[in-house]
Amino acid sequence: MRVAPRWWIGILVWIAYVVVVFTVGLLSGVPYDQYGDSGDTLFRGPVLFLAAGAVLLVIATSVLGWWKPALRDERRSRHAWPIIAPALMAVAIVISLTAGVDWSGIDGGYLAGLLLLGALVGFNEELVTRGILLTSLRGTVREVWVWFTTSALFGLMHATNLFSGQDLLPTLQQMGIAFLGGTAFYIVRRVSGSLIWAMVLHGAWDFTTFAVGHAPGAVAFGPLLGTIAQALALVFVFWTFRSKGEDAAPAESAVGTVRTSAG
Repeated sequence: MRVAPRWWIGILVWIAYVVVVFTVGLLSGVPYDQYGDSGDTLFRGPVLFLAAGAVLLVIATSVLGWWKPALRDERRSRHAWPIIAPALMAVAIVISLTAGVDWSGIDGGYLAGLLLLGALVGFNEELVTRGILLTSLRGTVREVWVWFTTSALFGLMHATNLFSGQDLLPTLQQMGIAFLGGTAFYIVRRVSGSLIWAMVLHGAWDFTTFAVGHAPGAVAFGPLLGTIAQALALVFVFWTFRSKGEDAAPAESAVGTVRTSAG
């Protein structure tokens, strides 16, 4: 790493990202409540400001030299079973895409916009929170606070929607759901050891959310299952803070001490 991780570096990058995305979003002239209306509004709105955010994050990560720690956990979670929660989110996505979306109502332009939106959301929001911010916090605070801070700031990112025309109550609900979703994505990173899978799940989730909102199908069970999965993630996450091999070093040290004493 070119720059040693410091907690304030991650906060600064997070602030810069939020400012860039919010500013470009305002300059686009597309109101928040029209983002999902058509392929045109998708491209001129979220795809545009997310692309600007992606450029910022690529530059920041490269300058810091943090690509490796941002994208990979050297030590995975000691317990793998908490992956059940994000796995249920994946099931919810499949249900929604197969029965919760009326694909006849989605044309080629809208689909292209959705694909770009999903890819950019997954890449940007995971890299800035559970990538750069997570890297900056580790070594400074305990892992439980790494999870809480990254998930809380992920939720807080959505507060900007209030200034883009969204009402207060839906914004608060969105922030709370984002905190839960961020917890599920954190579990994916800790269990798999890779941020890439969290990016994929995150992007697929937002892709599905916009698709269902634009052309709802006959089955609405998918979003409910996804919400249940995210709530479970809040419980399961507490089993992910300890890493594999964490007890090995103390144990080996103790054995070495006994042998030295015996000698």
